[in-house]
Formats: sequence, structure tokens, C-alpha cells
Amino acid sequence: MPGFSFATGNAKKLAALPLYALGAAASVLVPRADDQWVFGCGSGIGEGSLALFRYARQTDAGLRLTWLARDDRDLATATALGIPAVLKSSRRGLWLALRARVAVVTHGFGDVNRYGLRGAVIVQLWHGIPLKLIQLDSAATTRISVPLLSAQVRGLLRRFYRGGYRAIALMPAASELAASRLRTAFALPADRVVVTGDPRDDVLSSGDPRERAQTARAVLAAALEVELGNSRVLLYAPTWRDGEADPAVPTEAEWLRIDAWLHENDAVLIVRPHPNGVGDYAAGIAGSSRIHLLSSSRQSDLTPILSAMHLLITDYSSVAFDYSLTGRPILFIAPDEERYTGSRGLYEPYREFSGGREVRTWTGILDQLTLYDTNAQWAVSVRAHSAALEARHFAFRDGRNTERVYFELTRRLKALQ
Repeated sequence: MPGFSFATGNAKKLAALPLYALGAAASVLVPRADDQWVFGCGSGIGEGSLALFRYARQTDAGLRLTWLARDDRDLATATALGIPAVLKSSRRGLWLALRARVAVVTHGFGDVNRYGLRGAVIVQLWHGIPLKLIQLDSAATTRISVPLLSAQVRGLLRRFYRGGYRAIALMPAASELAASRLRTAFALPADRVVVTGDPRDDVLSSGDPRERAQTARAVLAAALEVELGNSRVLLYAPTWRDGEADPAVPTEAEWLRIDAWLHENDAVLIVRPHPNGVGDYAAGIAGSSRIHLLSSSRQSDLTPILSAMHLLITDYSSVAFDYSLTGRPILFIAPDEERYTGSRGLYEPYREFSGGREVRTWTGILDQLTLYDTNAQWAVSVRAHSAALEARHFAFRDGRNTERVYFELTRRLKALQ
């Protein structure tokens, strides 16, 4: 099934312009309540929004906090977690968005209710350190599926996006390097993008590493509904390609070789497609008891289970940055490097991101897995690259990112009074 693309998303935004106007008018008439905050997340109940929700609830019992859910499944998840929630698309969801002093999102304004946000203090937590160009830094953001009107409409969309981003009051960043990318991507002044650390990453830095790994492994096993035993766990997590299919999906012969390697080395491979990604991995999963699909419907937030993984395989996904906090090895597969980097653009040369060890096929990945197990010097260099990624992209590793974001937010709220 085709995933989300900028072209389809922009078409929907243009069609909804009258609703934006009505929402802006309603925002003028409906007063905001200082103690009312709303939270949302484009991928479900999780990421930085969930971390900040929990911290705010624990810190200030006087706040009225509500999660604006995408669908009934999110409502059920919120209920199980003891989180007050309503559908963001409901009348109640719109009303809460209009009344909220603070709105917390991770992807876009649609994480809550985009039509009721005029005048709210918007906290944009984003959902990872950018590698590929995003938002206003990328021409892909204003892609539209109306060729005859493309130039005019794309100009309108760019102004629309830029105007919307001005409403962001606070955008936390993991490091000054990440902050510099976010500032240009969202056309925000320096004082709104603050290096506090990313709340979503606290789960990778808090507590004892062995306990983190055990907890993450238990969550992973429950999500997959399988027994992992003592097997080594490998994660394959490709990036989103704006509606295009993953070109690294293994061939029939590659699936067989992957299965053989997993059996020989007592390992399992977890395939985690991007929530909006496209790719058919069914043949490998059906043909091997050691290959499992971890869809976003089973585990919406990937970060809490990264500590369960012994090794990550990815292409251009920002999950590599988060995973580097574990200190564990990362292998890179990029069959379309020239095409992808040429069409989308990156904030840094791909070889800096990959360490220059990327391969184009799963045969290459299997060779590297064997090399990692048999060549100690090469294994050290792979782990050293993970450490280098962590050092460049994270200012804090103390598990207190959420705390810093909360106090920065409340400091700014007091200044507005």
C-alpha cells in the first residue's frame, strides 16, 4: 500500500485552507486556559510528546493535560497508560486545541488539531536529528501533484509553511549541530531552537544499561509475540522515501542467504519499515522463523526498544543517530546512494554519516556481519564510528533532556504573563 507523500499531503492542505481560516477566526473568540495543555504525536502514543506529558503530569498536578489521539487504537493505548485522551478530529478535540495554552507536537501541527492552534504556545519536539534535508531546506516539501500549477502552487505552499512555522515557540535540539539544521529548516530564530537534548532519547540514557537492555528486550518480545531466547537481535530500519519503495528489499536468493546466516549465528532479524514507507518484505518473513516484521501498528515508538538490538542496519534513517547512544555497531546499505542524495539532499556528506563502509546489497551486509564477528580490528572501527556519531550529535547523555525542556517551556510561559 502506498505510504504518505508530500504531494498528497500538500493537496490535502490546499483543500483545507477554508478550515484553517475558520479555525483562526475561532481562536480569536475562544480564550485560552493557562492550565490546559494538549499533546500529540504523528506516529502514535510515544516519542518526545509522551516523555514530556509524563514529566509535566508528575511535576505540576494543577495542569490539565490531554492527549489528542489519531484514532481509536491510539485512544485504547492512551487508556491503557492512564492518559486522558480524545480524538483530535472530534469536536471535543478541536475545542481542547482552541482552549490549550500549550500544544506539544513531534511531526507537525496535525499531531493535535491544526485548525485550533492560532495563539497557542507550540512546542515542536520533532522526531529525530535530520540527515536528509527537511522542510524549507528541501524542495520535496512543497511537491504537488498538479503539474500545470506547480510553480505557482509551490510558491504559495512555501509561504504557507513559513508562516505556519512562525507559530513555533520552542524547538528543542539534541546538539548545536542539530539546532543549526532545524533553524534553517523551519526558518526559526536562534532563541527558539534551544539545545536541551531530545526528550525522546532519555530512555536510551537513563538508568543502568543492562536493565535498559532487558526492559527493551521484553517490550520487543511482547510486541512481536515471540520468544527471543538468547538470540542476537539485528534491526533493519530503512528511511522514508516520499512514497517510493525501499530499493534494498532482499531478493529471493538474498532472503535465503540471510536466513542461513541467522541460523548459523543464532540471530534474529527485525524488519522495521518506516511508518509511511513502502516495501514488500513478506517473502523473507514467511520463509524464515528468524525474520520478524515489527510494524508501527505493533510498536509505534521505536526508540524505547533500541537498547534490545545488538546491531543496526539502515540506509539514511536518523535512527542511526539515536542508536549511536547505545554504543553498538551500525552497518549501512545504500543501493540508491547517488540517486537519493542527489534528489533529496543531505546536511552532511553520506560518507561522514556511514563512515565510508556502506554497501549496496544484502550480500555485502552479510559479508560485513561475518567480518565483524571474525576481525576484531574491523569491529573496533565500526564501534568507533558509532561513538563518533554520538559525540558529534548529542550534547547531553544524562537522561535529563525532558526536564530541561519542561523548565525552558515553563520559564517562557512565565515571561509571557
